[in-house]
Amino acid sequence: MSVKVLYFASLKEGLGMAGESVELPTNVATVGQLRDWLVAQGREKLASAKNLRCAVNQELAALDAPVREGDEIAFFPPVTGG
Repeated sequence: MSVKVLYFASLKEGLGMAGESVELPTNVATVGQLRDWLVAQGREKLASAKNLRCAVNQELAALDAPVREGDEIAFFPPVTGG
């Protein structure tokens, strides 16, 4: 399954990228599992971010929200400046 992952604010700065397209293993089915998988792939900033917020296809989502082929998942701290 292929998804696009976006990072905002301090996550973007800490990871050194605004986003990436990733091919997920079959055992990743939720936003929380995606976050854990990304941490295991070297995106440690996602593990240490406090009060991490996420969105699926530009809709705020909980960590138990499903992830589907072609989704856009965004991770950001609770306050993101414009």
